[in-house]
Amino acid sequence: MSGRVVTLEQLRRYAVARSLFAPTTLKRAIGKLGFVQADPIRAPARAQDLMLRHRVKDYRAGELERRYSKLELEEGFFVNYGFLPRKHYANMHPRVVRESRVEWNASQRKRAAQVLELIGEQGPVHPREVVARLGDGSVRNNWGGVSNATTHLLQAMHYRGLLRVVRRDNGIRVYAEPLHPHAPPDDPRVRDQRLDALVDVFVDTYAPLPAQTLMWLVRRLRYGAPQWAKQLTPTLARARERLEHARLDGVDWYWPADERPSSSRFTVDERVRLLSPFDPVVWDRRRFELFWGWTYRFEAYTPAARRKLGYYALPLLWRDQVIGWGNASVKDGRFSCQLGFVNERPRDVSFEQELAAELARMEAFLGACTIRAAMSR
Repeated sequence: MSGRVVTLEQLRRYAVARSLFAPTTLKRAIGKLGFVQADPIRAPARAQDLMLRHRVKDYRAGELERRYSKLELEEGFFVNYGFLPRKHYANMHPRVVRESRVEWNASQRKRAAQVLELIGEQGPVHPREVVARLGDGSVRNNWGGVSNATTHLLQAMHYRGLLRVVRRDNGIRVYAEPLHPHAPPDDPRVRDQRLDALVDVFVDTYAPLPAQTLMWLVRRLRYGAPQWAKQLTPTLARARERLEHARLDGVDWYWPADERPSSSRFTVDERVRLLSPFDPVVWDRRRFELFWGWTYRFEAYTPAARRKLGYYALPLLWRDQVIGWGNASVKDGRFSCQLGFVNERPRDVSFEQELAAELARMEAFLGACTIRAAMSR
């Protein structure tokens, strides 16, 4: 397709408006998002909950985990770890893992068969039930540390599609066999259709995408669909042809072909929002700097003395501008939020009203009782 003429302001408004759609049901919201990235840190809630609260009516922390088994979702790896509608997840399977570093030895294959035998006998299993039957040990993980051998095995079986997560008990995955056996497509055209459909999932989640981000995400499918890693170069070429695009100040941007960023339907409301660090609006740090002209970094793994924003700083969005951040916490049932601003704190009365409304929404979402907000700079 030929590139369209757009402005950076139009792309920014489009990015905010298309992602922060009118709140709907949990099932519909995940369907519209396509993919919800997960993160185990709870500060003050998990990333997936912080994302969904803006897009689901009356959403409460932990609701996704409580309702997961009834939502036709799958938890697993895509371009990152998270939650997808079942139809998207199926497009990545069966995964064929050929790299020698993740091949199983005879002992691991035997233990995997024993896990499947146990599930065949009793249905879904908690890791502690596997340990009770098979015993346990430790293994070296991909980060150079030591992991529980049973946890490592179950995660590997889940990745290969031999197991699925049916629910979580207090945050711990409970596993069962897949609902339907996955069959590899024999026709290369079907394979390409699956890959194109997977690209469309993350484009729908994160559009508009700078060209570098689009390329990075396509390459990440080598983890989501490792059996098709050699097909990702032509998949990227097809994406560049299929998607609408424009070149602006030396950057190529891509978005779904049936959308027009300049359309009046992409309007931004007045709300103030505290976003998850992984929210689609702010997830792409490259795009973040192009849109808002400052650098946002996730600092949970940065030594405390070197942090500039905070352990789990939540980007602070007002209208279509990210103007600062907030560090939110709950202690003894009391909610507090320390705010920081890139420039001066807005003096607009409407900002203060919208900020108070956002803090009230956060309070209800967390089930906390008292709000205290302060400006840190």
